[in-house]
Amino acid sequence: MQFTIIPVTNFEQNCTLVSCEKTGKAAAIDPGGDIERILAEVEKQDLILEKILITHAHIDHAGGAGQLAREQNLPIEGPHLDDKFWIDDLPQQSRMFGLPMAEQFEPSRWLGQGDTVTVGEETLEVRHCPGHTPGHVVFFHPQSRVAIVGDVLFKGSIGRTDFPKGDHNLLISSIHQQLFPMGDEVQVISGHGPITTIGEERSTNPFLT
Repeated sequence: MQFTIIPVTNFEQNCTLVSCEKTGKAAAIDPGGDIERILAEVEKQDLILEKILITHAHIDHAGGAGQLAREQNLPIEGPHLDDKFWIDDLPQQSRMFGLPMAEQFEPSRWLGQGDTVTVGEETLEVRHCPGHTPGHVVFFHPQSRVAIVGDVLFKGSIGRTDFPKGDHNLLISSIHQQLFPMGDEVQVISGHGPITTIGEERSTNPFLT
């Protein structure tokens, strides 16, 4: 499986384009905006975009999903149902941050703990990791040893919990119970900033040590 990070929006959010090398099919994880940039990368790699995956419904991660799904006739999978109130609030989030008006959407499939999603012939495991938002999910590809974790964990930091329904203790529990068991060698693609590893964050992250 191939992973391409595409920074989008003024928040420099890491939209991740994941693709199946055998079939050329791809999914855009967290297309928060700058749809033309995402589609340009799809075309550059000669991929077939088949779906959208959402970790959580903050505007920098989900703000472009409705438009991309409508224009490209794509299904949206994720986040967990507990983030529905954030999807319903996307227009208000747009006004709050002075961003282009984001479209509300209804996912084709809500995701939960233990679910899987497919991209071509590849399979990603779904882990429910509430705390930053109540419906936050993480996508893990065991064969590549790569996890796309949204805003749960960052290099040297963790997700904010001062948003509505954020929960610091729950976030810490999610990291310890859902991310750490993946293994120290697993590469972590966060929603913002550089790639890190589970092992590096387990041993050096000041919020976790």
